[in-house]
Amino acid sequence: MNLKRLSLFTALFFTAAFARAQETIVFEDTLSAGWHLNWNAGANGSQASFSNWARGGVNTVSVTGRSTFVARKKNDRFGYGFLMNTRYGKAKIEDEGTRKTDDRIDIRNRFIYDLSEDNGDFKLFGNINLKTQFDQGFDYDAGPEGEDILQSKFFAPAYLSQNAGIAYAPTDFYGVEIGAGLKQTIVTDTSLGPLYGLSPGDNMLFEGGLNIGIYFEYGLAENLTYSANVESFTNVERKVSSTDVYFSNVILGKINNFMDASLQFDLVYDDDFSKEVQLAQVLSIGIAFSLL
Repeated sequence: MNLKRLSLFTALFFTAAFARAQETIVFEDTLSAGWHLNWNAGANGSQASFSNWARGGVNTVSVTGRSTFVARKKNDRFGYGFLMNTRYGKAKIEDEGTRKTDDRIDIRNRFIYDLSEDNGDFKLFGNINLKTQFDQGFDYDAGPEGEDILQSKFFAPAYLSQNAGIAYAPTDFYGVEIGAGLKQTIVTDTSLGPLYGLSPGDNMLFEGGLNIGIYFEYGLAENLTYSANVESFTNVERKVSSTDVYFSNVILGKINNFMDASLQFDLVYDDDFSKEVQLAQVLSIGIAFSLL
């Protein structure tokens, strides 16, 4: 691995969100009636510079920011939750220019209805979710002459999904849901459509199928929490082997009131984009603060 690649890896390794990135909206048994708002934000940066350094090195500067806003309301058996999770980071690397290290917009709406009067284990649910990114993304140096190849931008792609079914949630930290779902893949730049399974010239791919979701959270030790979320979507018109899978893991350690450390590992399988499993791993430490 050359020094420039090592420097990029280092920048990626230390740029991410520091507060826990919720992937699902949980309605605890103790949640009282009315609105409950929570807004957390975090930021971190890293810098390295070298001059006549015998062991070598590449000058880098990287910055990443994150925001998570959650609103929940519960009224008797009915509950509604809204989640907006955003992340964005960039690194400036000597002789390589500026490169994106993190980019995410995740908006979720969740509706639940308890099937029993005493907050039982089984609930009806409905979700309306949107995922996209802020900025352009490139496959760097991948062109025939070493140029960067554009592979994403704002709303290219964007994933809009709607699903409804039944959820089993025996505790606040564990739950399973299964239901019917619709998924729309939106690509506003038609030149990128074929990368995400769209026919040339099309802006949207519409799919219907089966959704399964599992979430889990566990306190490993004092101020140390592990959370995981698995989502899958199986198109009824395609083979089961083409099921889309999204698997997110976060280990969060709280250092003090203003600092967190986190290890994040994400796995994605979507054969519209690639037949290979997509992997992302980030270790980070930085400031975190609550706005609400």
